[in-house]
Amino acid sequence: MEERAAAARPPGLSPPVAHPFIYEINTWAWLESISAEDGKPIDLGSVPERHWDQIAGLGFDSVWLMGVWRRSPAGIAIALANPALRSDFQAALPDWRSEDVVGSPYCVRDYVVDDRLGGPAGLAAAREALAMRGIRLILDFVPNHVAPDHPWTMETPELFVQGTAADRDRDPTSFLEVGGRVLANGRDPYFPAWPDVVQLNAFDPALRSAAVETVRSIADQCDGVRCDMAMLVMNDVFARTWGVRVGPAPSTEYWPTLITAVRETHPGFEFLAEAYWDLEWSLMQQGFDYCYDKRLYDRLLGSSADEVRLHLLAERPYQNALVRFVENHDEPRAAAAFGPGRTRAAAVAALTQTGARLIHHGQLSGRRVRLPVFLGRFPAEPVDDQLAEFYRRLLAAVADPTFRDGHWQTCERSGWPGENSFENLVAWSWDGATRWLIVVNLSDAPATGHVKAPWPDLRGHRWQLTDPTRDMSFDRAGDDLVDGLFIGLDAWQWHLLRIDRSPDRADHD
Repeated sequence: MEERAAAARPPGLSPPVAHPFIYEINTWAWLESISAEDGKPIDLGSVPERHWDQIAGLGFDSVWLMGVWRRSPAGIAIALANPALRSDFQAALPDWRSEDVVGSPYCVRDYVVDDRLGGPAGLAAAREALAMRGIRLILDFVPNHVAPDHPWTMETPELFVQGTAADRDRDPTSFLEVGGRVLANGRDPYFPAWPDVVQLNAFDPALRSAAVETVRSIADQCDGVRCDMAMLVMNDVFARTWGVRVGPAPSTEYWPTLITAVRETHPGFEFLAEAYWDLEWSLMQQGFDYCYDKRLYDRLLGSSADEVRLHLLAERPYQNALVRFVENHDEPRAAAAFGPGRTRAAAVAALTQTGARLIHHGQLSGRRVRLPVFLGRFPAEPVDDQLAEFYRRLLAAVADPTFRDGHWQTCERSGWPGENSFENLVAWSWDGATRWLIVVNLSDAPATGHVKAPWPDLRGHRWQLTDPTRDMSFDRAGDDLVDGLFIGLDAWQWHLLRIDRSPDRADHD
């Protein structure tokens, strides 16, 4: 076991940081864009070095190559026959052709890298290129379902939730026949079934053993795995979804069983959960290193600043294990969803929190079209130069190691009697090799108030406060910082302040 684990990790790759920055890449569409740029086919094994250098230069700790596994011809046929999906394709890519429909990366035919992306050798080359730059590789695992033409549907159909001919005839959108057996389509408890996938039985011991071996094979090829819709295979959720079809829940949960077994052969392998329904803490308790923070996303998008502040007051272990984002492949593009004023404030608020921080390919250039995952080509979109410059400055600031290994905490803020605009200010700090104070006005009106820095040792000295994202610098007394620094911010503005001893002003007693 030890030999297998040692061989799985490229030599020299440093241990993971506590608060990583993760870059999600839509692998198929990304390679297609590079191929078009270079005028020749490019796969994972032939990506020009400049692209890996660019990713490393942006300061990412991990790259999630979303969608590397073999796509399903059966899933493609189902997608092309679906009028709603065809409408989505038309809206996102007006000149789409049938060959652009490469299949959903979550309709997995087999956990082998698709030949059109370079196969296993191409992935190994990409992993080595990333490791040489100190970047870890994350891939996908879909615990809940597979494609109708996955080998298991013919070889071990008992691993799936079973149906009957009567089920198929009564509800053909939720059951399909594969190899003479009727199997249930994959689903969650709140929405109709997904027509292009078949449902695995998470209660079946043989399925759990097969899943362990699948993830071990994935772990041979990368450093961490993002688990799609991870809460769907929790015992209570799965029982609520499938009821008597799957019988009583086993005495053990799915994830502790799988994660413990995988880490026996791959110690240090990381697990990230796509998680919803306020089940993040439960999944953390079951072994996940990080879980999506959809709650923060929703509050940044549509709630008050105070709701964001209250969310950030949760216990530190919980905060440290959340994945913060303002977009990913399942959400609308941030530039479109948040609008021009709010986008930057939301990005500062999300990407300077504790926990993991996720940035989606295209977010940094201001893409506005959310590409359906079935499509393998991006639409042509102009770069938003001003937004790109903002992100360049933001990523340069958070490249400071303090944002990866430092100590984060929220900060108190206050206002004057009868004046409550300070409630639109949310503030937090980082303390490590350097110190940072971050204040964001999460409203469409000006806000003023006082924010207390949490460091009593600032007293008695002068300090320079520098915001590298806005070319601002202030000189302030340490007593003012500790007692409450005056903050005045226009709508959707922020201060991302590095605190250094002032070089120009003498300290006072």
